[in-house]
Amino acid sequence: MKEYLYSLYKQAAKNLSYLNDISITFDVPKLESHGDLSSNAAMLLPKMLKRKPVEIAGEILSALQIDPDVIEKTEIAGPGFINFFFTKKFIAKIIMEVLSDEKGFGKTQKYAGKKANVEFVSANPTGPLTVGHGRNAVFGDTIANLLEWVGYDVDREYYFNNAGRQMRVLGDSVRLRYLELLDQKVEFPADYYQGEYIKEIARNLFDEFGEKLFDQPAEGIFKQRAESEIFKDIKRSLERLSIIHKIFYNENSLYEENKIKETIESFKSKGLAYDKDGATWLRLTELGNEQDKVIVKSTGEPTYRLPDIAYHVTKFNRGYDLMIDIFGSDHNATYPDVLAGLRALGYDSEKVKVLIHQFVTIMDGGEVVKMSTRKANYITLDQLVDEVGADVVRYFFNMRNITTHMNFDLYLAKKQSDENPVFYLQYAHARICSILKMIEKENLNASVENLSLLTANEEVQLLKKLHQFKDEVLLSAETFETHRICSYLEELAAAFHKFYTFCRILGTERKLAEARVALAKATKAVLKNGLTILGVNAPERM
Repeated sequence: MKEYLYSLYKQAAKNLSYLNDISITFDVPKLESHGDLSSNAAMLLPKMLKRKPVEIAGEILSALQIDPDVIEKTEIAGPGFINFFFTKKFIAKIIMEVLSDEKGFGKTQKYAGKKANVEFVSANPTGPLTVGHGRNAVFGDTIANLLEWVGYDVDREYYFNNAGRQMRVLGDSVRLRYLELLDQKVEFPADYYQGEYIKEIARNLFDEFGEKLFDQPAEGIFKQRAESEIFKDIKRSLERLSIIHKIFYNENSLYEENKIKETIESFKSKGLAYDKDGATWLRLTELGNEQDKVIVKSTGEPTYRLPDIAYHVTKFNRGYDLMIDIFGSDHNATYPDVLAGLRALGYDSEKVKVLIHQFVTIMDGGEVVKMSTRKANYITLDQLVDEVGADVVRYFFNMRNITTHMNFDLYLAKKQSDENPVFYLQYAHARICSILKMIEKENLNASVENLSLLTANEEVQLLKKLHQFKDEVLLSAETFETHRICSYLEELAAAFHKFYTFCRILGTERKLAEARVALAKATKAVLKNGLTILGVNAPERM
């Protein structure tokens, strides 16, 4: 429906040039009596045109070449809204569009030919993925799915650092646990990694080498083996959620390939970096920030800003049109410096979208489970998947806006009832599959010959909901909001259940029955496509 209205407005803009000067949107009114779609275009123009919005709305309506077979009526409402009422015949045609390309319905080519990079998870290999990493992982992968559905060629990227103090501490944590297996008395620092996984890595080394590693340094085989085994576990954990990264980018390569040095030289050549008190500073005050920041400490060690800027330069050089970074809220105050540095180097920072997700709280028997990678009193992502299943994990992490703190309700997640939205949606899909199999036995087929017979209110509401899917996918991709797909699917399932309750298929006149079968089949396809975007299975039986 929106596509049709956009085409009308585009045609009208040839005569009403002011329509080219505003961003035209169409919204579904809250009240059904206000039509199927509404435009506030006339209310955006009074200042520009020095006229009343109602008068402008009338002029716009007069310029629209409306086909009466598509739009039944229009009206100007309130201060200047233009409401559109579509014909039932046109609304029913959505079934033909869905069934002509069931698996592809909802996809668009708006961004075809463009490349996107989605960097997510990016946890250093110091321990298992936690539920916090899980929200990042699921959200990032779903954003990548959405971008692919609107035409982008997407690379999923994982950025990590296997150097620095935390990795030295990791290696030494394993070394000390190894020495304990040799009956050596060791003092294990409180800020070292305490998890059982450290002991397992040490035990594996002991089983393989016995006492041969007694004199080995922490940064040798201990660190190397810890990194290797932890990374294997991280990848396995992600694969359980069907998440596979194409690119693993090691921060260390920025140093090995002189990218850090080149970035410093670029800043200095532009007069944006200077030395003071043995450190190198970035003139962020000249870039609009409140104060200059250190990019290389007096010890010679870069702060996070410098490698992050150098890393993003490599993304620009790799030709991405859109670069998405997904971080936890602890990064909220740090990324603006990186974007300012990129702008200073002449890069279009608008191509970089930083998406910040809030933390996750797991509720266990009404109590909050605290998480700490080093002290190991955390819930791992694997444990959560074991507890509730991959489908529930993916859906629950997607169903809330990432800007809000999330309480992951284990009690609800394990419920096999309509209260659990995952069960509700999967049951709706399985129910339609069951209906279609039953109807097949009655020698009824899906037919689009008599869609005009679908006039009952429950049928029309379900049809209108099918119309919205393509718009929801595009809007979700452009606003980076995966929870919109969840909300849409729940509304679609509710509309189907209402339709099936009030509109019988078996025992109904054949032409109407076969049109209703087609409606059920189209609904099944859209449910499955929506769940596919979310990375959730659509079972045929439950």
